[in-house]
Amino acid sequence: MSRVGKRPVVIPQGVECKIDGNTISMKGPKGQISKVMPSEVNISQNEGKVVCTVPEHSNKSVEAKFGLVRALINNMVTGVHTGFSKGLEIIGVGYKAQNQSPSKVLFNIGYSHPVEYQAPEGITLKVDGNKVFVSGVDKEVVGQTAAEIRMIRPPRHYKDGAGIRYLGENVRIKVGKKLAA
Repeated sequence: MSRVGKRPVVIPQGVECKIDGNTISMKGPKGQISKVMPSEVNISQNEGKVVCTVPEHSNKSVEAKFGLVRALINNMVTGVHTGFSKGLEIIGVGYKAQNQSPSKVLFNIGYSHPVEYQAPEGITLKVDGNKVFVSGVDKEVVGQTAAEIRMIRPPRHYKDGAGIRYLGENVRIKVGKKLAA
């Protein structure tokens, strides 16, 4: 059994939770989110807490989903209450980004043309100098959006490390070919 799955998820004030079969919906000050959970895990709500349970003598695949469902519910509560944010930084001579709108950024990062990135619905992009901040309610979508932006120009490991990297990411500069002495 999962130790993570056994712990109840506490719902803070200002967050509404609705459970309809295996669909769970959260609404809070930052927005709203809804997800369909696996039907093998039972979800119940009582006294401001959401509790996940699985039937006795269940198989390994059901027990594996037990902790996953609890973690997803916890991420939903955190997302609608405080939100999620991920930072990226642009390193390189002449590399820059500018906001076109709250969900659109224009990157000039060494290609022959500027690259325009349109964020999915519910994601906000903010440019501050050479940093880009991705924020939203859904942790999965925030992480995926940050990964897609990083893939526009990943850091160069064999040259100078220029490109787009996560805030605080350590890019190791590798040594190229060496002449045998």
